[in-house]
Amino acid sequence: MNTLTYDTLRASDYEGYLLENAPERVLQFGEGNFLRAFVDDFIDRLNECAGFDGKVVLVQPIAPGLAGMINDQQGLYTLYLRGFADGQAVDEKRVISCVSRCLNPYDDFDALLACAKNPDLRFIVSNTTEAGIVYDANSTFDQRPPHSFPAKLTRFLYERFQNGLSGFIVLSCELIDDNGRILRECVLRHAAEWKLGEAFSRWIEGENTFCSTLVDRIVTGYPRAEADALNAKNGYTDNLIDTGECFGLWVIEGPQSLLAELPFDRAGLPVIVTDDHSPYKQRKVRILNGSHTSMVLGAYLAGFDIVRDCMHDDIVRGFMEKAIFDEIIPTLSLPCDELIAFAQSVTDRYQNPFIDHKLLDIALNSTAKWRARVLPSVKGYLESTGKPPRCLSFSLAAYLAFYRAGEALENGTLVARRGDDSYAIRDDEWVLEWFLAHRHLDAAALTRELCRNERMWGEDLTALPGFAEAVASSLEAIDRDGMRDAMRACV
Repeated sequence: MNTLTYDTLRASDYEGYLLENAPERVLQFGEGNFLRAFVDDFIDRLNECAGFDGKVVLVQPIAPGLAGMINDQQGLYTLYLRGFADGQAVDEKRVISCVSRCLNPYDDFDALLACAKNPDLRFIVSNTTEAGIVYDANSTFDQRPPHSFPAKLTRFLYERFQNGLSGFIVLSCELIDDNGRILRECVLRHAAEWKLGEAFSRWIEGENTFCSTLVDRIVTGYPRAEADALNAKNGYTDNLIDTGECFGLWVIEGPQSLLAELPFDRAGLPVIVTDDHSPYKQRKVRILNGSHTSMVLGAYLAGFDIVRDCMHDDIVRGFMEKAIFDEIIPTLSLPCDELIAFAQSVTDRYQNPFIDHKLLDIALNSTAKWRARVLPSVKGYLESTGKPPRCLSFSLAAYLAFYRAGEALENGTLVARRGDDSYAIRDDEWVLEWFLAHRHLDAAALTRELCRNERMWGEDLTALPGFAEAVASSLEAIDRDGMRDAMRACV
């Protein structure tokens, strides 16, 4: 079969949307699965539905990457968005045609700098991993390219400034808090350290808009097990097939005037432009991530292995929904109808028939996850009601039962047993050592010692009225009745 290109599609009488020629309007640092299944999907739909008429130039953020493969396919790739929505399975295929090319600045740095001279270029997007937005003092102006992403961006912006052109709207998609603000601070620091002049620093601040954003879509990437079958069905070889869930949400902190340049609303895309993205981040962390963390350890000990199967069980699903609707949503600040709609989308996402999301994968580092994702809801519920939340208190008892089952440290994990099966508890080594040393305590004593551990929780949880007692009572019920029946009592 021929490799996917525009000629290949023309020869096959492809009838889907394609945009072969358009000005390059977006520079994207990152060419991996996530951005291609999220941002580039959105840009492609902007082109089709709102007349955006723009191409995206991709940039490899690190030396090894996909530039050669992307250019061999003329920027084209097949995207499959799959999931469960409105009571039925969704499986949507789309050939993405918004990408023009991919640059490797480690092979040709001048090609990247040349993009700064393009007056049509208006937007910069990035997703260079959580570690990507950091100030690196070892990154210098004369490196080709500078080591870090903020340094590369600073060098690129300086080239733009030297050409007397206008600035950019910068959309940072890295998974850190206030990603746009931190990126801007790093750029300004490089500009100062490199002594590029006050005029350039003023241009950075006055001519460029750095937007913090929240991105939400599970991207499963290249479907290795089914790629041959998909290629055979399509009649071409696509080495860049990408897959993800059909749900998507992009929250951008910036002025409403952004929509005049990026008309997401006219294209019907799930994008929210707001002056404060933090309530949406809080919603995602507490409802989506918090329901995962509060449910999975108990569900695993109740005999389940995959999230989707939990959604087909009345007890586990009932537990999760009670935690979300009765205990988490009342602690959040967004309008109730928005919170309920988001929560309902979460239960759809958990039922995705195309993703086998393993509970043990979600269980990784559950100590830090429980502290960040669940504890704030516990405290919010206590503040508003004066009593501990039943399901969220139970979730810490389930955490205790899951970790306490560890019998020995092997290769950095704590080995435990569920019936005849063994499982590995993966967390910080000091956490695993703590459980190994305390596993023989009874439920009340173990709960008391755990809740007092300020290294784990950042505070003494026994100071929360009635909370430690509620956790101990739940752990005793788990020991006495088994996980499934103890969970049933919460529902």
